[in-house]
Amino acid sequence: MKKLFLILSVAMFSLGTVDAFAQDNANEGAATEQAAATEQAAATEQAAATEQAAVAETTTVADVDAEATIAGESMHHVMMQKFLEGGWEWMLPVLLCLVLGLAIAIERILYLSLSTINSKKFLAQIEEALKNGGIDAAMEVARNTRGPIASIYYQGLSRYGQGLDAVEKSVVSYGSVQTGLMESGLSWIGLFIALSPMLGFMGTVVGMIAAFDAIQAAGDISPTLVAGGIKVALLTTLMGLIAAVILQLFYNYIVAKIDSLVNEMEDTSIVLMDMLTAYKK
Repeated sequence: MKKLFLILSVAMFSLGTVDAFAQDNANEGAATEQAAATEQAAATEQAAATEQAAVAETTTVADVDAEATIAGESMHHVMMQKFLEGGWEWMLPVLLCLVLGLAIAIERILYLSLSTINSKKFLAQIEEALKNGGIDAAMEVARNTRGPIASIYYQGLSRYGQGLDAVEKSVVSYGSVQTGLMESGLSWIGLFIALSPMLGFMGTVVGMIAAFDAIQAAGDISPTLVAGGIKVALLTTLMGLIAAVILQLFYNYIVAKIDSLVNEMEDTSIVLMDMLTAYKK
């Protein structure tokens, strides 16, 4: 989505730039025709028209240069400029929240991705090992397989000699441990989600206070006096909301992934107890 949004933004910006240059070319064509017409007029009128055309040409060139400068700015440069305009003392904490939250989210996503296995294939391997090699062979299969499901199976199979009740208690207890390991770091992401807009709103309050201080010092209300403070307020709020939205998306994805793994762990634990009950008989 971010890549698609960037592509659409660049496309719209490029279309606007092309339209601006087309209008400039049309204006330059009209100026050329006007200059040709003034050449046929009197000497005084020609001199006045020439001076006016020179001024218009200078203005047009300046406008084209300004538009070319704006069009040549990269997205990174624009974002950095807005970041500095918002004030580093308020924008930097929000940026740190976003970076740290993304780092934890990416680490959790990688951990959960590595924890995901083909449970049907794993259950078939465990069942085949129980039939051919017994508990030791099944434990070896679980030891050589990654993920929380394999860890739960290994802990349950290792307590088979103590009875099925001990196996069930071990599976339940170690399942809770694995769930806690998967949820590790989510509290920090939740903290950054809540902290980012709060810091942005704090910058908003500070910017509005600065705007009213400028009004009080000048003794008059002028747009130029309050524009700076209001701009800081809006930029800090925008930065905080953007950081919170991005982290919230990652947070919801991680929670959904954990719920899926927990459900799979519960289902496979029931299958383990059924397999051990059949093996004991």
